[in-house]
Amino acid sequence: MDISFLPPVVILYAGLNILVFAVFAYDKFRAKVRMGRSSENFLLLLAAPGPFGALIAIIGFRHKTRHKKFFLVPVFALLHVVLIVWLWPWLS
Repeated sequence: MDISFLPPVVILYAGLNILVFAVFAYDKFRAKVRMGRSSENFLLLLAAPGPFGALIAIIGFRHKTRHKKFFLVPVFALLHVVLIVWLWPWLS
């Protein structure tokens, strides 16, 4: 698959969201096997720059859905959508 037509910032942003998804998935795995967990603040810190990966993990794994702090993740995603729409002419 050729992704050379995409701006590098788009590729990096997608990679960041994939990484955030992986961290949320790993945290959920550790919760199921009763190992140590990542702190909520750490996960929210990761969700701020990569909200789509976090949001997909939250929905897909039902991860952290009872914690009120994690309602910030959809807010982060909405803010990113607004920024992407606003910045897109300069990114392409």
